[in-house]
This record gives sequence, C-alpha cells and structure tokens, in this order.
Amino acid sequence: MSDTRVLVLVGSLRADSLNRRIAETLQAQAPAGVTIDIADGLGEIPFYNEDIDGETAPEAATRLRADVAAADRVLVVTPEYNGTMPAVLNNAIDWLSRPYGAGAVVGKPFAVVGATPTPYGGKWAHEHARHSATIAGAQVLQEIVVSQSAMEGDILADDEVVARLVSAVEALVAAEAETSAA
Repeated sequence: MSDTRVLVLVGSLRADSLNRRIAETLQAQAPAGVTIDIADGLGEIPFYNEDIDGETAPEAATRLRADVAAADRVLVVTPEYNGTMPAVLNNAIDWLSRPYGAGAVVGKPFAVVGATPTPYGGKWAHEHARHSATIAGAQVLQEIVVSQSAMEGDILADDEVVARLVSAVEALVAAEAETSAA
C-alpha cells in the first residue's frame, strides 16, 4: 500500500510560529506509511477575487490547489487571531472552494488542530476553520480536536501534548475518504 499524503496548511505566516513548529514536529514524527507535507506560499496568494480566478488564476493559488488535489488528507494547524481563524487561512479555503462544487478540497478528509496563547487554545479559530471547510465541501472530521493553550512553556516539550497531536494525524489518516458519485 502506498503512503497516505497529508498536506498541512499553517495558519500563521511567522517563520518560527508555534503552529509552524507543531506542523514540523508532526512531519518529523509522522506515523509509518504517512507522508506529511507543509504547504508553502500561503502568504503569496492574493485575496480571493473571481475576476482573477479561472485560466489566469495566480500561480500561488494554482500551486495550492494542485498540492491539495494531490494530497489524500488536509490538516490545518492554526492559531487564533481576534477570536477567529487567520485571514491567510480563510483565503486559502476560499481559493480551495472554487470552482464551486468541484474545488480541490471537495470530499477530502480535513481536520484542524493547533495552539494559541489563550486559555481556550484556539477553539473558536478551529471551529470557524472547520465550518468554512465544510461549506467548501471538505469531509471535515469534527471529532478530531486539539485546541491547545500555549500559556506556559514550550508545549512541544510536553510528550502528552505531542502524543495528542500525533493521534490527531492518525485519526485523520484512518478516516475513510468520501467517494463522489460521478
């Protein structure tokens, strides 16, 4: 059996963000038979505008769509900005939702995890990302939840936190993909 490819969308653009480090940790600790790739260039994608979509879509958006189409699963690792998901993540989901009903994310098993320095661990951002991805047509796995508070210390030094994040990847990989009735 071939590897299961998981594409990670990181909601923070900062090079040394905690959520980027979570994605890199998951990549390094990927379960056997799982390849984890981290999507690059989300900050290069212009805000979604139907006037620039289609055959002349920006190269960064086209690359993201191709990366998601080639992946078996999508995992979002994101903080929370002002009680919701970061704009860069919302924009990526917008691009992935088009063309309507046939976007790259349609039918893909999709989960959201991450951390933020609030007592709630980013739960609102994660809920909003799951909601948006559901509307975009992804097969969102609501039961995969790791909304980790990063109030004190380096959460990646905590073996229990890392184990929960790796378990989330395992659950995402174990999910059956929807098949389209075409």
